[in-house]
Amino acid sequence: MRFAIAAALLTLAVGVAPALAETSSAKPSADEKKAISKSCTDQANAKGLHGKARKKFRFECKHAGGKMQ
Repeated sequence: MRFAIAAALLTLAVGVAPALAETSSAKPSADEKKAISKSCTDQANAKGLHGKARKKFRFECKHAGGKMQ
């Protein structure tokens, strides 16, 4: 009996977790992504970054939503 209850709870948890994860993370629209990318590019230009340093900065900036300085 305990095994059946544990299995049912595990099944419920596995089924509900992805649904909750999808509703809590709002993905930016295409226009928002473009604005974030442009902001990060402008910031990299202002800092005079090139090569690997620029690529790393833009990666981190985009993941921060364009809010790097």
